[in-house]
Amino acid sequence: MNFFRGVITGQAAGPQPTGAETIQKLCDRVASSTLLEDRRDAVRALKSLSKKYRMEVGTQAMDHLINILQTDRSDSEILGYALDTLYNIICNDEEEEQDENAQKQADDLGAQFTEKLIQDPEHITLLLTLLEEFDFHVRWPAVKLLTALLKNQGVQVQGIILVSPMGVSRLMDLLADSREVIRNDGLLLLQQLTKGNAAIQKIVAFENAFERLLDIITEEGSSDGGIVVEDCLLLLLNLLKNNSSNQNFFKEGSYIQRMKPWFEVGDDNSGWSAQKVTNLHLMLQLVRVMVSPVNSPGATANCQKCMFQCDLLQQLCTILMATGVPADILTETINTVSEVIRGSQVNQDYFASVNAPSNPPRPAIVVLLMSMVNERQPFVLRCAVLYCFQCFLYKNQKGQGEIVATLLPSTIDANSISAGQLLCGGLFSADSLSNWCAAVALAHALQDNLTQKEQLLRVQLATSLGKPPVSLLQQCTNILSQGSKVQTRVGLLMLLCTWISNCPIAVTHFLHNQDNVPFLTAQISENLGEDERLVQGLCALLLGICIFYNDNSLENYTKEKLKQLIEKRIGKENFVEKLGFITKHELYSRAALKPQPVFPSPEQMLFDHEFTKLVKELEGVITKAVHKSSEEEKKEEEVKKTLEQHDNIITQYKELIREQDAQIQELKEQMTTMNTQNEQMQATITQQLSQIQQHKDQYNILKLKLGKENQSLSSSQGESSQVNGLQTEELSQLREELEELRKQHALLQTQLGDKDALIDSLKSSAQTESPAGGSDNTELLQELDALKSQIQSQLAEINQLKVERQELLRKAEAVSSDTAPTSDGTSDATKADLESRLIAQTSETEKLKESRAELEQQLASATSSVAILQTEKTKLQSELQESKKEQDDLLMLLADQDQKITALKQKLKDLGEMVEDEDDIDARDQTSEEDDEDED
Repeated sequence: MNFFRGVITGQAAGPQPTGAETIQKLCDRVASSTLLEDRRDAVRALKSLSKKYRMEVGTQAMDHLINILQTDRSDSEILGYALDTLYNIICNDEEEEQDENAQKQADDLGAQFTEKLIQDPEHITLLLTLLEEFDFHVRWPAVKLLTALLKNQGVQVQGIILVSPMGVSRLMDLLADSREVIRNDGLLLLQQLTKGNAAIQKIVAFENAFERLLDIITEEGSSDGGIVVEDCLLLLLNLLKNNSSNQNFFKEGSYIQRMKPWFEVGDDNSGWSAQKVTNLHLMLQLVRVMVSPVNSPGATANCQKCMFQCDLLQQLCTILMATGVPADILTETINTVSEVIRGSQVNQDYFASVNAPSNPPRPAIVVLLMSMVNERQPFVLRCAVLYCFQCFLYKNQKGQGEIVATLLPSTIDANSISAGQLLCGGLFSADSLSNWCAAVALAHALQDNLTQKEQLLRVQLATSLGKPPVSLLQQCTNILSQGSKVQTRVGLLMLLCTWISNCPIAVTHFLHNQDNVPFLTAQISENLGEDERLVQGLCALLLGICIFYNDNSLENYTKEKLKQLIEKRIGKENFVEKLGFITKHELYSRAALKPQPVFPSPEQMLFDHEFTKLVKELEGVITKAVHKSSEEEKKEEEVKKTLEQHDNIITQYKELIREQDAQIQELKEQMTTMNTQNEQMQATITQQLSQIQQHKDQYNILKLKLGKENQSLSSSQGESSQVNGLQTEELSQLREELEELRKQHALLQTQLGDKDALIDSLKSSAQTESPAGGSDNTELLQELDALKSQIQSQLAEINQLKVERQELLRKAEAVSSDTAPTSDGTSDATKADLESRLIAQTSETEKLKESRAELEQQLASATSSVAILQTEKTKLQSELQESKKEQDDLLMLLADQDQKITALKQKLKDLGEMVEDEDDIDARDQTSEEDDEDED
């Protein structure tokens, strides 16, 4: 113990040992001491020396310290000393200022010790397990040590943590720690952990990181919060930037809606703290990450829609029009609004309706354009306004039309300033940056919109009093010819190229001015300095557009004459070389990277992102058009027209075949419906047959009952004293009923004969049909024959029943005439019994009549259904024959067209053109037809 006190206090007698010797003794003590207190004091002494003797402690004591972490887990104090010591030798942060060489040596030293520590992945796993210790003196140093390791060797440590079981989950638990120091340092640790590792970013996101971070931001005061809010926002940016999976999870979790309160600013915007400016700046960047143009279009569109629905866009526009907002926040807000509305028609329409709180109110677009053409505004703000205007017009033909309409004579309002007037003012001002910005903005109003290109030709400008107005197109060429600054001329040339490309009418207007072509040829043919090469390349591009989109309406400037002029005055090779100067320019490559115009200085603001796409599209076709001869162009045009005609004919035939296929499909569906109906009819007939069988059974039962009654009546005739009471009046009533039954029987016989004739006619018609058509209803006709035979059998049984009843009545009459009533009333009883039997027989007969009528009605219904089916079947067969005939005719026509196309393709091959093989065309057509059939 005295030894340790001497080392720490420096009061030992005799010569003082060197730092390396002291550290060696302390390391020996850590390794050999059996008492925990001795080891703890030795580790405490190493901690005190670790900053001054970083190299010595790291070299000699690292293994001993790691061993302490493994063996002395029960003592939190010694664990804390060991972790602090390791942190001191690995961390590169120095409080005192030092020169560059010393800092570099310190960084190298930290990297060396970090690499030594992580050689064994179990050391990182050991630190992760120490994070589960709740003791502040263990958990906090472990967090700091892991953060330092990630700073020095991020990729390697990330890999170890990624494969460690529950490694990321243990780090996420730090955000739930009630001690703010550990929670805040845990944020810094997660920032280092999530840098550039998409897999870890996904794991952290699915560990409910978004919910926890947004809760912390709200608890800390949102934009008014401190450094903790900044750390949370930086971690959110790490999780979302360039990670489409996390972005989708953020949107689906309804976290975008929770961002709206961040941007609620009051009326008093003076005195913003530096921390609030930083926080809002990061919040705006977070919004931009969700709607960045580099994201997939579908994901960006969904986020834009969500931001509009939750009023986040409206909140941003409020900041945009508020007063007192710091300049850098206003600039970033403009850029954020730009990407929220870019390509979204609903958001663009809303932005067009936003008005600034001025008197009188002015549209927000007009207020922003005022800042863009004002040379006193900051350069970054003017770039942001230009980007906002470009995003407002991106894929927005409605907005393009509204901007161009403000320049037309019929819509100009002298009492208010419009967007078109501001653009024209900036286009012709003395500030070259305003010229460039206005030209690019106006070019975006014409991008991919032929209608607005033609409408802009109507714009007339009053140059000075007493002189006639000139067109906007002519005024642009006049400024070009006056030799203004390079930035101004580049902007005007980009506007003219965008204007007349793919617009033959605008090309004609441009060529109609006799001075334009000579000016362009003179500019291209001269040998100018390095700065003028870009202007020469753009002039070559403009002249090439005049050739490629020329409709030959001007005799002096046809395609052929312009190419001859290039060959004589400039030279084809020289022309193509000057044209290539555009894409070789350094600023061209920078502008082609992303849509937002970001330039270090105003002088480097030369190219627009959308214009680079136009150059890439036109450079090759213009070069090809300049080298082609007139005869080749004529032949190519003729071949193209012929191919277009044949393509149109083939398209028509394909449409006709599709229509016929649709008709055939419809007929098939009708056949299916009829088959279903036929099955239903067969089921109905089966049901009717079962009902007939039931009636037949009932009839047999009735017949048996009547037989028993006849036997009893015969036995009663032998006893005359018991049957002589039948009245003459009752016998006459029975005769009348019998006569009525005979009439009904005759009527039923007539109806049955009619049904027989109808069934016979159906049989004959079925026999005359084709085998394919007649087989469909054979089963139905057989069942009808069976039904007929059953009905006839039933009628025969009914007739037999009537004969037996008549015989019974005759016997009863004979008994009445031969015998006289007795005095004891026995005949009355016999009479009553006989009368009841007759009544029962009559009721049974009535039931049989009703059953027979129902059967006849069902038979009629089945007969009519058969007739309808036969008619529909005949109609479908005739339509099918006509369709087959039409398809045969179409196949003959297609064969003729194929022969003609083959001949034309052979001509194209002879001319040296690339033509697809017939097999490729047939395969493509077959695939298209199969897709169409699947869709049908």
